[in-house]
Amino acid sequence: MTTILTITMNPSIDVSAATERVAPVRKLRCTAVRRDAGGGGINVARVVSRLGSECDALYPAGGSPGRLLRRLLDQEGITSIVIDIEPDTRESFTVLEESSGDQYRFVLPGPELDVAAGQACLDRLALLRNPPGYVVASGSLPPGTPDDFYAEVARRAAALGARLVLDTSGTALAKALDQGVYMVKPNLRELRDLTGQPLEREAEWEEAAAGLVSSGKAEVVALTLGDLGALLVSGDGRLRAPAIPVKVASAVGAGDSFVAGMVWRLAAGGDLQEAFRYGVAAGTAALLTPGTELCRKDDVERLYPQARLRRLGALQQGDI
Repeated sequence: MTTILTITMNPSIDVSAATERVAPVRKLRCTAVRRDAGGGGINVARVVSRLGSECDALYPAGGSPGRLLRRLLDQEGITSIVIDIEPDTRESFTVLEESSGDQYRFVLPGPELDVAAGQACLDRLALLRNPPGYVVASGSLPPGTPDDFYAEVARRAAALGARLVLDTSGTALAKALDQGVYMVKPNLRELRDLTGQPLEREAEWEEAAAGLVSSGKAEVVALTLGDLGALLVSGDGRLRAPAIPVKVASAVGAGDSFVAGMVWRLAAGGDLQEAFRYGVAAGTAALLTPGTELCRKDDVERLYPQARLRRLGALQQGDI
């Protein structure tokens, strides 16, 4: 099994709860309260661990929320590589309105990181005694972090001989792709922002993803499309996966679960086609759990046979 390291520069304590109705002014009594370790890469590490593989998580953390974050990851069997910082780790809050089934997500910006903290994370990556086979850099960058941070992660991952999987947005995404990564996982909005194009038709999604591959920015593009499923583009061709129909309990962490399912299977020796199916299954399984719980292994395995793929373009051969 190839080793996996996740990098989360803006981790959080994700608080979730439910209330009968969300309304202004009045007190809203909440139930079903839970606290989970959160942030893009940390969610990926949690899912990889649930699927049965070891995963290390590199992240900055501070204050009592930071200590809780580490304790929650310890409970899930995830090895933390912590860069200590002075400011408190952020919290995010998700509320389910029971009367409507709507979910309200309040995401705080996170503490400002000084240059030294960001450099410490990069140095820790470079000094790993056992370089990972896969590095997953996922989530937003906190205030104070330079836009080229993930580009520097890409350079250092390449120096380690690791495959970098990237899930972020905006300028940080563009600069990292200029450096080149193994796999990038945008959603449609992020791909539109990256290309500056409206990308209204499916053929345009394909060509935009294929352009990232042909230009050398990414070897693999895994485009998530919400209730329209997902698209995978690589040098070996294009695969389309429709969404698996399920009743949605929460959309929190679906994209992170998708990344985790793919990376977990690739690290175990699976090919891209198999990994893509596991990504679709894991992302769908996350929709079944409330709040910030993420996906469960039993659901992933149950849904995997339902992940159907279709070849596109010149290699089109129907369903596979």
